[in-house]
Amino acid sequence: MKEELFASGRNIPNIDPYLNIWHWQIPIYLFLGGLAAGILVFASVFYLMGKENKMPATVKKAPMLVPFILIIGLFMLFLDLKHKLWFWQLYTTIRLESPMGWGSWVLMIITPISIVWSFSYIREIFPKWNWKFKFLKTFEAWVIRNRKFIAWPMAIYAVILGIYTGILLSAFNARPLWNTSILGPLFLVSGMSTGAATIILMSKDHKERKIMGRIDILLIIIELFFIIHLFMGFLAGSEAQINAANLFLGGKFTAPFFTFVVILGLIFPAVLEIFELKGYKVPILIPAVLILLGGLIFRFLMVEAGQITRYLY
Repeated sequence: MKEELFASGRNIPNIDPYLNIWHWQIPIYLFLGGLAAGILVFASVFYLMGKENKMPATVKKAPMLVPFILIIGLFMLFLDLKHKLWFWQLYTTIRLESPMGWGSWVLMIITPISIVWSFSYIREIFPKWNWKFKFLKTFEAWVIRNRKFIAWPMAIYAVILGIYTGILLSAFNARPLWNTSILGPLFLVSGMSTGAATIILMSKDHKERKIMGRIDILLIIIELFFIIHLFMGFLAGSEAQINAANLFLGGKFTAPFFTFVVILGLIFPAVLEIFELKGYKVPILIPAVLILLGGLIFRFLMVEAGQITRYLY
């Protein structure tokens, strides 16, 4: 017979387990949602600035990926559902205080907008494309005439989508690591950075890559500031929040976070982009891919670590 002494009635293995209900599907969805938001923000902003021809990858090419990105993200959410046949009840149950309810409607709106936006540029990207049905040509002409009225709501809902990927976590007040208002802006900036990296990968125009490279450097600086601010806020908070921060400041998530997110996912790509702006030849694939991988790993770490943290006192 094995005798064990419990000094506390909480945090007993196999008796008081930590939350572990969100698996690999959720961080992938959060990454894809932020990526789609970032691409759409840049597409709408540069279009409204009248630079659709100077920034073809930003306004025309990269948004072609967004409908597929959103569909895959929605599929990840579907896989995570326990009762998959009842997903439609998200749209029949209106709860204004529910972040998931708001998120489901944002996704319902932004997905068709992204499809319509891509639809209007198909024949520019694929010159040999020809619509077989007259109503599609008529609809295409109408969309092209009204792109400006589509760009504004697309920009607004893209920003909401990017922020929502962070709010989805911060709404869980019982998880100290997630219980901070900085997650919304942090995830938005991170998503915009991954969106900029994707545009850089797809662009063949040196000037366009240079513009997006400068923007991405600024976004990386802002993201690092938010990360520092995040941990400063935790270290100035309760014991539970200090313990949450310590998971990344000496705990088991320290090595992967600082290696793959901070150094390889943010600082190193920013240095490479600065070198490229200075005239050095840098393979554009390296910083862009590192930013994308860093953004994905960041979300995996935040989801996994957040489920471990709890308010025990």
